[in-house]
Amino acid sequence: MHTLYWSPDTGALVVQALLEELDLPYERAVVDTKLGEHRRPEFLALNPMAQVPVLRLPDSTVITETGAMLLHLCDSRPEAGLLPEPGTGERAVAYRWLFLMATGLYETDLRWYYPDRYTADPAGADGVKQAAKERMDRLYAQADAALDPGLWLLGGRFSALDHYLFMLTLWNPERAGLLDRLPRLGAHARAVRRRPVYGRIWSQHFPDGGGSPWSTWTG
Repeated sequence: MHTLYWSPDTGALVVQALLEELDLPYERAVVDTKLGEHRRPEFLALNPMAQVPVLRLPDSTVITETGAMLLHLCDSRPEAGLLPEPGTGERAVAYRWLFLMATGLYETDLRWYYPDRYTADPAGADGVKQAAKERMDRLYAQADAALDPGLWLLGGRFSALDHYLFMLTLWNPERAGLLDRLPRLGAHARAVRRRPVYGRIWSQHFPDGGGSPWSTWTG
């Protein structure tokens, strides 16, 4: 059985969605970041970066980094077709988008929400946020353009990348305006939200009254 070290409003959303999508047995181990559990020695032994999520595989191998988890889970069930076959041009395009999202959008979102982590000068936090917002706008526009003419990021086929893009869209600080401004991205987000897996896990990540701006969003 897989063990997902989990906290709501984190990258654990896409990992849990894939575990559900691939019908892989798993259990959740809650890591309460508000109580600092991600900085306890037992968790740091799993991930010295003190970040959630972490995935322990059935053979006890521990994986950090959400993109790495996505690749491993999809490759463990290739028959599900959630990524193109390795060695193909389609897989190369998938890699491009995965790494652009992981190092671009994911990191840029962190710079917006936690600017103090990216400057040694407290007075520089506003500049970090402004630069993050400008880069974020460019990257979401790229994703919106890629959704033409197909509904999905890889064109005519749904893939694990769509779960990842959906999660990152949820994290946008101006999500409602973003989806109006970029209608293809809006259609994509609503289509992914309708996947059955979110009916099973949505309330775990975004409980009513949880304080997130998208906690009651139903697509």
